[in-house]
Amino acid sequence: MSQQPRTRQELYDLIRESSKDEFILSEMKRLGFWKTNIEKPSLPETLIERQLELRKEIRELVSKQQKIKDPEKVLQNYRKQRLKESREKQKANREKRAKEREAKALNWKLKKEKEISYLGEDISIGLHFTESNATNLHKFGLPDFSNEEELATAMGIKVGHLRFLSYNRKVSKVSHYQRFYMQKKTGGKRLISAPMPLLKNVQYWVLENILDKVRVHESAHGFKKESSIVTNAQPHVKQDVVINHDFKDFFPTLNFRRVKGVFQNLGYSEKIATILSSICTEPDVDLVKMDGIKYFVAKGERVLPQGAPTSPALTNIICYKLDKRLAGMANSLNFKYTRYADDLTFSASGDAAKGVYKLLWRTKSITTDEGFNLHPDKLRIMRNGSRQEVTGIVVNNELGICRKNLRKFRALLHNIEKTGWEGKQWGKTPNLPAAVWGYANFVFMVKPEKGKALLEKVKTLMGKSGIEKPVTGTISGVSLEKKIKEEQSKIKKDKKEDKGNKPGWKLW
Repeated sequence: MSQQPRTRQELYDLIRESSKDEFILSEMKRLGFWKTNIEKPSLPETLIERQLELRKEIRELVSKQQKIKDPEKVLQNYRKQRLKESREKQKANREKRAKEREAKALNWKLKKEKEISYLGEDISIGLHFTESNATNLHKFGLPDFSNEEELATAMGIKVGHLRFLSYNRKVSKVSHYQRFYMQKKTGGKRLISAPMPLLKNVQYWVLENILDKVRVHESAHGFKKESSIVTNAQPHVKQDVVINHDFKDFFPTLNFRRVKGVFQNLGYSEKIATILSSICTEPDVDLVKMDGIKYFVAKGERVLPQGAPTSPALTNIICYKLDKRLAGMANSLNFKYTRYADDLTFSASGDAAKGVYKLLWRTKSITTDEGFNLHPDKLRIMRNGSRQEVTGIVVNNELGICRKNLRKFRALLHNIEKTGWEGKQWGKTPNLPAAVWGYANFVFMVKPEKGKALLEKVKTLMGKSGIEKPVTGTISGVSLEKKIKEEQSKIKKDKKEDKGNKPGWKLW
């Protein structure tokens, strides 16, 4: 087989790499002019190869000697090489870290879209416990959620919105509630926390899909379908003694821990229970202004807000054990027991009526043990010789209305008919038409015959004066929705006024 001829440049390169003799020897071997099948190499070939090795060693020694002659140059070259290598390494590391940061940010973004791993101080512990009790959930007929993404999807919102609504902030520029005070019928003020639209929709979902499906004790009559102040008063008609007792600071005692316990007992994992409990609770806040910016500063723990649609149902569920114990205790003493929100009512006749003080002592013991405090100034013991009332309804012989109040109300309507609405008042509420409408409905609920006539008269008086009929869902005779709109308009007005204010602190 013929060998491919080499170019002139290739020949020069081969000679330069070795020597002329070594090149001639290798070429003769390659072309077949030098015998290579002998057992031992011939002397000329050995000498040529040894000569080549010595020349390579000499070149290396000469190169080292040249370097030693100019150490500064060698050091300079060495430094340049190290600097070049260092810069290349730094560049590679920067590119690597940038890619890692991008990947980490992308992973965190994707994780935040599907997971909730932190909800602020005090409530985030337990978010890593994701196992639910499917048996309990099935028993109550409740939906099961393996993770927060499924919960958010069921609510019709994103996980980010769910995190926003349930995050526990010590200081925030945003509040999920409109807070204002409303006058109580008995005097004083009640703080109302009305949820904003997004939170309100979510709370209604929790109410309809979870809380309304949980059975509460039959002794509870507040905030239940087919129950009212009438059904609460009915068991206490014609009793020798009727006892009314109220809780002190009822809603503030129903804190985040107790609400979380409700959802966990229903079967939800601690993570889902934490999210649901945060949605249904809120802390009391101070409104602080700094440099023209408003901040909501939390004070105290999260509790059930008065005004949230979920709060009434949760109070009944939390009080289930309390109701069961009080009902059992009352039954053992031949007393009857009902509860409407924070109003406890006991009644008895005959010899059982003599056990009032034993009942009061046991009631205090049970309520304290269950984490509630009885109001020391709101205990009423009413014998059958005096007027007996349960949640505003007279129960001496039958369900009735206080005659004195009814006469005053009829007199008020007569005066309104003669001289108009100006200068008149009913109760402690400033909105007279709403208060009158509310009382007429109250009479209609207890005594339909009398109430129907009063409602017709009130409608006629309002029609003559051009007053619109008040909407349902009022507190102390004032529409809650109307009150919220009034508060929102005040906030907008305050924001306009705040633009011109000087920086500084202001505590409202």
